[in-house]
Amino acid sequence: MPTAAPPTLTLRTTKDLAMRRALSVLATACVIGLTATACSDSTAGGAGAAPTGSVDATASLKGVKLTMWVAQNSVSEPKQVIEAFEKATGAKITTEVIPDPYESNVPTKLASGTKPDLMFWQPTGSTLPFVQPAQNLLQLDNEDWVSKLGKTEQSLGQVDGHRYAAIVTSPAVLGVYYNKAVFKKAGITEMPTSYDAMLADAKTIKEKTGVAPFFEVGGDKWPLQWQVQLQMTDLPQTFWDSLNKNKGSWTDKAIVDAITKYKTKVLDGGLAQKNYKTATFVDQGKAIMDGSAAMAVNVTSLQSEIQATSSTAEMDEKLGWFPLSNSAAKAEYSPDQTNGVVAFNTGDSKRQTAARQFMSFWLGADYPAYIKANKLVSVEPSVPNPDGLPQTAIAQAEALSTATGVFQVKALTAPDMHLALADMIYGKKTPQQVAQAAEDQFDQVLKARGVSGF
Repeated sequence: MPTAAPPTLTLRTTKDLAMRRALSVLATACVIGLTATACSDSTAGGAGAAPTGSVDATASLKGVKLTMWVAQNSVSEPKQVIEAFEKATGAKITTEVIPDPYESNVPTKLASGTKPDLMFWQPTGSTLPFVQPAQNLLQLDNEDWVSKLGKTEQSLGQVDGHRYAAIVTSPAVLGVYYNKAVFKKAGITEMPTSYDAMLADAKTIKEKTGVAPFFEVGGDKWPLQWQVQLQMTDLPQTFWDSLNKNKGSWTDKAIVDAITKYKTKVLDGGLAQKNYKTATFVDQGKAIMDGSAAMAVNVTSLQSEIQATSSTAEMDEKLGWFPLSNSAAKAEYSPDQTNGVVAFNTGDSKRQTAARQFMSFWLGADYPAYIKANKLVSVEPSVPNPDGLPQTAIAQAEALSTATGVFQVKALTAPDMHLALADMIYGKKTPQQVAQAAEDQFDQVLKARGVSGF
């Protein structure tokens, strides 16, 4: 255990995108049924899209009070910027914690007619629609901070050609963590550049070291999806376009084959640790650091979990990371609710203007101080990363520019495949049935949302 306090989370995420954003059909129905009160100011949305030009982010807002909704795990995220903004402008921002599951309880609360001024929300095309952005949110197309964002961050936060979310932190990056000592013992000096090459290395590791090649997490369920997602990266955009028009299916052979390979090669093939059905996310972090497992396929949340008990120096000594997709050395990105901030159309012009000013302050004058205080990778190429980040964080930041989105980014709504995969590891579902469960949920949610073609 290190004597020095470790830096905090680098690429800010929740424990897992899928776990935290699992949106039930009931929650979807709540969004569709937003009350007249909740949507009463929709006619003001067009005005909300007006260009803002250069903003005086520190202009006086004395007497203006704003409310910001946050999740239980993100209550401390905006603390630095809120305090700095209040000091600079005289405004007052109160954070209100929405109980877990955040992504289900927010739409339910909105349906009651209550709106905040600001809110953390996952900035993807599969999740933004659940708060009916055209009716409820301010358009942010022409804000002064948009051009400052990096390429990947600029692609987030949009629905139907309009921007509704400010991107304040980088999305989680999906890749492979590995124990350096185990790789050295196995004689692996070059990182694999395809999924099949990684499986070949896994077999080498097992044969030469006796260490479990992969640490899989059946106990917490949500990480089960990631090995399947790596294999889905060769699906072309035309597949997702077809799927989103109800002309394609989650039962496509490529997806079923990916699930099957994960089951037969990794789990049934002895490439995972013996207790993979019950192991937890916390166990995974410990195993990859102490070398009782060689690799862990996961998003940035694993890095933050390890940072809670390890110093940057210890991580740099023991832990490596490499990007991987099905047929290339490229990573995937996976946004969560702490990446995006939205502003609501409340009908109160002073508060709406103040909310815009707050986002301009966050991504403008305060941004260097914000990422330094929170040890975050910068979303603005012109603002350098703070010192003290582990090498895994730097590697992930470098991989982000060429990364592709996970299916939560590409599909109109993201089914909870990890739940069906958990059934599979206990023999309750076949790979075909896992894919069918994803297809059934996908159709059900989009029908409830009233999406054309479903």
